[in-house]
Amino acid sequence: MAMVIETALKLAFGELLSVVVAQTMQSVKIKTLLKRVKTTLKSIEPIFFEIWRLRKVLDRPEEETTMFISHLEEGKELIVKYSRIKFWNIYQKFVYSNKLIRLNNDLLWFFQIELQGNSLSTSMRSLIGIHDLSDKMDQLLSAMTTHARANDRSCRVPRLPEHIVGFKLHLEELKRRLLNYDTEVLVVSGPGGCGKTTLAKMLCHDNEMKEIFGENILYVTVSRQSSLKIIMEKIFEHYGENHCEFQTDEEGRNHLEKLINQMGSNKMLLVLDDVWSESESIIQDLMFQIQGCKVLVTSRFLFPRFSSTYELSLLNYEDARTLFCYSAFPSDRIPINVTDDLMNKIVKFCKGLPLALTVVGASLCGQPVLKWKTTLKKWSESGSILQSNINILHSLKSSVDALDELSIAKECFLDLGSFPEAERISAMVLMDMWVELYNLDDEGMHTSETLHELSLRNLINLVPLRKYAGELDGYCNELFVTQHDLLRELAIHMSSQEPIVERKRLFVDIHRNEFPTWWISETEQPINARILSISTDEEFGSMWYDLKAPKIEVLILNIRSTKYTLAEFIKRMDQLKFLTITSYSDYPSQLHNLYLMSVYPT
Repeated sequence: MAMVIETALKLAFGELLSVVVAQTMQSVKIKTLLKRVKTTLKSIEPIFFEIWRLRKVLDRPEEETTMFISHLEEGKELIVKYSRIKFWNIYQKFVYSNKLIRLNNDLLWFFQIELQGNSLSTSMRSLIGIHDLSDKMDQLLSAMTTHARANDRSCRVPRLPEHIVGFKLHLEELKRRLLNYDTEVLVVSGPGGCGKTTLAKMLCHDNEMKEIFGENILYVTVSRQSSLKIIMEKIFEHYGENHCEFQTDEEGRNHLEKLINQMGSNKMLLVLDDVWSESESIIQDLMFQIQGCKVLVTSRFLFPRFSSTYELSLLNYEDARTLFCYSAFPSDRIPINVTDDLMNKIVKFCKGLPLALTVVGASLCGQPVLKWKTTLKKWSESGSILQSNINILHSLKSSVDALDELSIAKECFLDLGSFPEAERISAMVLMDMWVELYNLDDEGMHTSETLHELSLRNLINLVPLRKYAGELDGYCNELFVTQHDLLRELAIHMSSQEPIVERKRLFVDIHRNEFPTWWISETEQPINARILSISTDEEFGSMWYDLKAPKIEVLILNIRSTKYTLAEFIKRMDQLKFLTITSYSDYPSQLHNLYLMSVYPT
C-alpha cells in the first residue's frame, strides 16, 4: 500500500510540474502565476518526500498524503482547463486566474513551504532517531539479559589480569601438586589480596592443563552464601542440562558423577574460588571418586580436613616493585622527584601483597611528591601493613582516604558494601541510587565520572558485557561493577565504626532465619541509617522481626530464595527514594506483599 501511494505521489508531482512548465512557455498572460506555482512546487518537493520517507518508518497514518495528492491532481486539471479557455472569454480567464492564485495559496497553506516543512522534518528526524534508539535499546536489553544470564550460569574461566608478576614458579609448583596421582583436592590458601584467584586463572589458561582437561575446566566463584545445590546447578547448565532439580544433595552428586562418566573424557578440573570456612563441607561433597577429576580450591582459610594445601607466599621485593611500578607509572616514566628511596619505602610497606601494591600504586599515580611523603609518614606512624587482617584493611584505607577531596566519590565507594561479595553490580543501578542519595546530575555525567574515578584508583573494576564496549559515557547500561572482596570488607569496616543505631549505612546478612542479636533485642529502638542493605540466603523463610527505620532513603534487598515476602515495616519508610531487589538465584524468585510498594508515588 505504501509503495502504491508513493508512486501516485511522485506521478502527481511530476505531472503537475510538467503542465506548469509547458503552459509557462505557451501562455504569456499567466506566466507570472504559473512561475509562482512552479516555485512553490520546487520548494515543497524535496521536503515533502523527506517527510514521506520518515512517516513510512514511523508507520504514521497516510490520510494527509492522500489529501495532498488530490491537491496536486486538482491543480493539474485546473491548469489544463485554463489552457483551453478561448482568448476572448475574459470572465473565464479571470475566474481561473483566481483559482490558480488559490491553488498556490493552498499549497503554501498546506505546507507553509520551508518554515513548517523543515520544522516538521527536523521533528520527525528526532522521532525517527528516538524510534531507532528504542528498537536498538530493546535489542540491546534483550542481548544484555541473555548474555548476563549466560555469564551468571556459566562456569567459563575468567580472563587474566593485564599485568601478572612473580607467579611463574607458583604456577609450576601448583601444576606439579595438582597432577599428582594421589591428589583429589588441592587448596590454595593465603590472605585476601595475595593473588590466589590470579594463580587459579593462570592454571586454567595454561596450555598443558588445557591439553589434559580439554573443555572440562570449570570455574565457579563460591562466595559466602553459596550452597552445593547452586554450584551443581551451574555445572549442569554449563553442560546444557538446564533446570535440574534434586530432592537431596546426594541425588545431585550422583547425577553429577553420571554426567562425568558419560562425557567423552573422564578428566575434569573444577576450580572453586574464594571458599569460606563455613562452606568446607561443599568441598567434601564435590570430591569425585573418579580417576582424573581434580578440585582446586582457593580460600583465605586453612582446611585441615584436606592434607594437600598450597600456601601462597607474597611477592619478593623485586617482583613487588615491578608490580607497583605497573600501577603507579603506567607510562613507564618515573618522575625525577620520586626518588628510589621514597618508592622503595612505599613498596616495602605493602609487604608484597599484590592487591595492596596495585591499589596503593594507583592511588599515588600522578600525585605530587608531597602526597607520597604524607602517605609514607602516615604508614610509619600506624605500623606494619601486614600485622593482621585488620592492619591490611587500615593500610588499604589510606587509598580511600585519598578520596577526601572527592567526598561524594568516597561515599559512593562506601555504598558498595551494600551488595553481595563475588557478584557483579549493574552500573546503572549504582548511578540511579547515587542520583537519589547525593543529588547528582540525573543525566549521568557526575555519576559516570564517579565510576570512572573509582576505577582509575583500582577501587572497582568496570566490566563490559561486550568485548569492544566503548567509552564509559553512553555505555553504562552495558557495564557491571566488580570489586575485590577485601575492598568490599574495607567499605563495610569503614561504615561500621559507630553504634548500630547511629550508622549512616547498615549492612545485614541473614543466614537461614537467624537475625542479628541487635535486631531481635532492640525492636523498639529506631535506627538512623539512610541506607539499609539486607542480604538473605536461599533458606530464608521471610519471617521478619519488626524494624523501625524512619530515615531510610535507599533499601537494597539481595535475595537467593525462590519465594520472598517483603517486610511490613517497609510501608513505614516514609523517606524511601530508591528500592532495588536483586535475585542471585539461578531461578526466578516469587515476590509477595508487593502491595507495599503502592504506598509510594510512581
